[in-house]
Amino acid sequence: MASGKTMASLTEKLQQRINAKTKPPGSLGRLEEIALQVGLIQETLTPVITYPHIIVFAGDHGIAKTGLVNPYPQEVTAQMVLNFLQGGAAINVFCRQHGLTLKVVDAGVNFDWNQTLVNPDFLDMKIGHGTASYLDGPAMTADEVLRAIGAGRQLVDIVAGSGCNCLGFGEMGIGNTSSAALILSAVTGLPVEDCAGRGTGVNDQQLQTKIETLQKVHAFHRLQELSESPLPLLAKVGGYEIAMMTGAYLEAMERHMVIVVDGFITTAALLIARQLNPAVMEYCLFAHTSGEQGHEKMLHWLGVQPLLQLGMRLGEGTGAAMAIPLICSAVNFLNEMASFESAGVSNKE
Repeated sequence: MASGKTMASLTEKLQQRINAKTKPPGSLGRLEEIALQVGLIQETLTPVITYPHIIVFAGDHGIAKTGLVNPYPQEVTAQMVLNFLQGGAAINVFCRQHGLTLKVVDAGVNFDWNQTLVNPDFLDMKIGHGTASYLDGPAMTADEVLRAIGAGRQLVDIVAGSGCNCLGFGEMGIGNTSSAALILSAVTGLPVEDCAGRGTGVNDQQLQTKIETLQKVHAFHRLQELSESPLPLLAKVGGYEIAMMTGAYLEAMERHMVIVVDGFITTAALLIARQLNPAVMEYCLFAHTSGEQGHEKMLHWLGVQPLLQLGMRLGEGTGAAMAIPLICSAVNFLNEMASFESAGVSNKE
C-alpha cells in the first residue's frame, strides 16, 4: 500500500464519500467497512471488482495413506478434482450462480492424468505425487517448498493477466486438516487437541486416534521450536497445496488484489504467508468461520472478524464464493448510490 500519510488522506476521503451517501452514517454496517478496505487496497475512491476468481489447489498428503487421521481414502482427492472439472461439486454450483471463474490446480495430487485431459480451467503444476508421510520424516524437501511457493506466485501472475483483481482460494486434499492443525499449533502454541477437528467427518474414536497421532508428530518434529520458522514448518508438516497457496497470497498482495480467505486450510496457509510478510493481512477479507474447531481459533488469534457464520466446513473455497457477492455489493453502493448532494436530499445537518 501507499505511504502512511497518503493512506491516511485516502482513508479520510473514502470515509467522507461513504458517509455522504443517502443513508444514516454506519447504516450499511460491515459493507461500509468492506468498501473502505477495498478502496485502500486498490488505492482509489472508485474501487471495482473485475473478473473475480476462485482457485482450488489440490494436493495429497502422505499421512492419508495410513488411515490414522482420515476416514476417506487418498484416492478421493483425484476423484474430486475430476468432479470439479465436470462441474458437479458445491464450488461449481456457487461459482455458476455468482458468475465467478473457477480454476483447479494440481499442486501435488497422487495421480497421473490422462494426456487427453484438456480443460481450460485445469492447471497441472504438480510438484510431486503427494507429500511424504510426516510420521517419520519431513513431508517435503526445502526445494519442494520453494518450488510450490514459486508456482503459486506464477499462477496468480497468470490469473492477474486476465484482468482479475479479486481472488478466493480453495483446497482439496484428503488429510489436509491435519496439516492445518499442526501449523496452527506450531504458530500459536495452542495444544494439538485444541487445533484438530473432525475434518471430513471422523467419529469420536477416529478423532481420538487423529489427535494422538498428531501429538506424536508434533513431538517428533519438535514443532514448538518452529513457531517463527515458516519455511521449515511447511517442509515438516505442510502440503503442496498449502505451500502453493502461500505463494499465491504473497503475489496477490504485491499486485494489490482483494484476497478472500476461505476456511481452515486456506487460513493455515495465510498464517505462513503472514510470517513471511505481515503486510498481506491488509489485503485480506475473511469469508466465514468454518465449522472446523481450529478455524475459529485461527481467526481469534489473527484478530479478524469474518463476514459470514454458516457452519460450513466443506472447503473447496465455498465460503469465499458466498462472500464475494457481498464484497461486490459494498463496492457497488460506493460507486452507484446517490449522495445527499446529488439526490437533493437533506441530511441530518
